[in-house]
Amino acid sequence: MTTYKAIKVAGVAPAERVAVFGIGGLGHLAVQYARIVGGLVTAIDVTEEKLELARALGADDVINASEVDPVDALLSTGGADVAVVLATSSKVFEQAYRSLRRGGRMVCVGLPKDGVFPVPIFDLVLGGKSVLGSIVGTREDLREVFALHAAGRTRVITETRSLEDVRGSMAEVLAGTVPARIVFEF
Repeated sequence: MTTYKAIKVAGVAPAERVAVFGIGGLGHLAVQYARIVGGLVTAIDVTEEKLELARALGADDVINASEVDPVDALLSTGGADVAVVLATSSKVFEQAYRSLRRGGRMVCVGLPKDGVFPVPIFDLVLGGKSVLGSIVGTREDLREVFALHAAGRTRVITETRSLEDVRGSMAEVLAGTVPARIVFEF
């Protein structure tokens, strides 16, 4: 529901370029929700496996930020109308903002580790850009998410683990090596 709400907050229109920064538990769903509303999706991550997952879920384009500057790559095609930030790195927030085209909207879902994201005010105002925050969602959003999933419009990618694997699984999440979601069996 978290990324569903972010796509709603962004007001994504058909054929708008949506850049999803961070493909994982939230990002793999953001790719799907942006596609459902007609967005042209570019997935950005630093691991090829997550980018392949994004491709499999319908991303129109992918950018490996460990190999290519995502700002240059996005701006070379006109920039992003919407940048959804799901990572926790301040550098990624800065990259997402700089990748916006005139009038673009940045939706902050992830929280930078240092708690700061400096916004260049002249560029914000003169470029007509917006920086938006989005958190979780409402009961209605949850109902809509369940309806989309029940209709087969989305796939939640999970790996099942035993409860004894909690510590190791948390280490994987913190290291960013989990493809999407971990589900624990009780």
